[in-house]
Amino acid sequence: MCTYILKSCNQKEEIRKPHFFILNKGNNSGKPLLAPCPNCFVIITENQEQADRLRTLCYALWRCRAFEPHLHGSVIPFITIRTFRSLLAFHIPIIEQHAADFSQTVQALKLLEEREQNLKKTLRAVSEYKQAFVRQFFKNAGV
Repeated sequence: MCTYILKSCNQKEEIRKPHFFILNKGNNSGKPLLAPCPNCFVIITENQEQADRLRTLCYALWRCRAFEPHLHGSVIPFITIRTFRSLLAFHIPIIEQHAADFSQTVQALKLLEEREQNLKKTLRAVSEYKQAFVRQFFKNAGV
């Protein structure tokens, strides 16, 4: 059984138990964070394994846009703590019942994220090469 505390984050409060943060305002509402921000919830767990499992669940739900239908607000969308709590309560038993399948999904997701980061690095390098070629042209042209 996964036990946790979900509450609004007070950045002045020091948390000693394993924890992570959830963005609650904006188009990325529901995104798990490692550092607090002004608009976030905090999830506190008993041990690091539970924190990792819940962070992965939140990340998976955020990536598949499970929070979007539950956002409120017309200018700045946000998710309420009650709605977020109910979504977690709904999904936690599912991942506990299918623990093996969920761990395979998590491993595949981690691999894809790693590949995505590598591709982003490659695209940044290509962009820098393009700029270097243009600079070299103008440098050789005497401009």
